[in-house]
Amino acid sequence: MSLYVVDVESDGPIPGKYSMVSFGAVKVEPGLGRTFRGRTRPISDLWLPEALAISGVTREEHLGYDEPGVVMERFERWVQETTKGRPVFFSDNLAYDWQFINWYFHTYLGRNPFGWSGRRIGDLYCGMVKDAYATWKHLRTTAHDHDPVNDAKGNAEAILKLVEMGLKLPVR
Repeated sequence: MSLYVVDVESDGPIPGKYSMVSFGAVKVEPGLGRTFRGRTRPISDLWLPEALAISGVTREEHLGYDEPGVVMERFERWVQETTKGRPVFFSDNLAYDWQFINWYFHTYLGRNPFGWSGRRIGDLYCGMVKDAYATWKHLRTTAHDHDPVNDAKGNAEAILKLVEMGLKLPVR
């Protein structure tokens, strides 16, 4: 099994109606050296300026990004090339990040290499410390700056710290 942390930036709250702007993925392993960045062209004319602003790009820049199907093919290939066993999807906000990645994979490729489920980092930490409201972001080293690769890397750092704290996960 191989673990991946994924972070998504979008121009609205839901896939299909709004578009994924970019995403970053990090394979969870010592050094966190294997990363992927995807930038996808808009799929609709709808977008929320305040949502797009979070990603730090303009609508004109977003319009110049790659076709979503091409990006998802590249991402799937990268996951397959870096995976030992089954790939497992982890995220800070699983309900948000998963919905975009899953929708884009199924819409453009008809499949998702991560299967049907994922894991939320905060829930792992809450279980470890036996507090449903515990906060975990102090475990990150890389600043959260809405660059999706940086955000995924910071979240992967937190997973490695959870492993140091005793969480049994295959991080090789």
